[in-house]
Amino acid sequence: MNTEKKENNNVGTDFEVTWCPGCPNFLVLAAWKNVLTKMIKEGYKKDDFAMVTGIGCHPKIFDYLNISGVYGLHGRVLPVSLGIKLGNPNLKVLGFSGDGDAYAEGMEHFIHTARYNPNMTYFVADNQNFALTTGQSTPTSPLGFKSKAEPMGEFNMPLNPVKLALASGASFIARINPKDLIHSQEIIEKAIKHKGFAFIESVQDCLIFNVNSERDKLMYKVNNSDKKKAEELCDEWDYNKKQGKIPIGIIYQENKQVLEEKWPQLREMLYKK
Repeated sequence: MNTEKKENNNVGTDFEVTWCPGCPNFLVLAAWKNVLTKMIKEGYKKDDFAMVTGIGCHPKIFDYLNISGVYGLHGRVLPVSLGIKLGNPNLKVLGFSGDGDAYAEGMEHFIHTARYNPNMTYFVADNQNFALTTGQSTPTSPLGFKSKAEPMGEFNMPLNPVKLALASGASFIARINPKDLIHSQEIIEKAIKHKGFAFIESVQDCLIFNVNSERDKLMYKVNNSDKKKAEELCDEWDYNKKQGKIPIGIIYQENKQVLEEKWPQLREMLYKK
């Protein structure tokens, strides 16, 4: 657990931010700081939150948020998050991954955590490449994506994480554009307050290895709780198209029993101090 961060109500740290200048992660960090600050003002305590991050550019957010947590292994954000949740089901557990972290090494955890539906939030920054290790393709990289590791280009179609989350039983599925800070904050807050497994994917550029600013013009906002409509929304963008529409916002949300309610031992621990 992190014991070096200052014990105060400031949700930011004094550590130097080492992302590339202009990286969308700065906007993501601002959104999370604003949401956590707002929730603390509403009555939540910093001790109510715990975070887990993987390895990659985005998971460095661990250094910049002043809440307790674990800097985990690559691809293992969700099992560590689930372990924290089982140890104290009253915590608001927040998981942070990149697309390689989440959808390559961590894919099996993603599917089964969605199935279990624990009351926690999972945020994935998807820039469609392994940015920290010089831009190799990830499972969401488009066809033809070239890198030093694949100079002939990616041969395989990208997978669709929001569609996979829906098929796996996630009870809250959302997509954001971090350039829209106000909207991002609204979605993040709703995800944290949702009872169940809340998955947010941030579709963002990598300024060094994968800039796709034209994608912003395709984005439009949604707020949906209908399963049939969610299936249609998931299919609108296959992570390969350079035209069409890209829904952002809540793609699907439902209320159903969470993991902590299924186990009597966890039910006894809920809301007990």
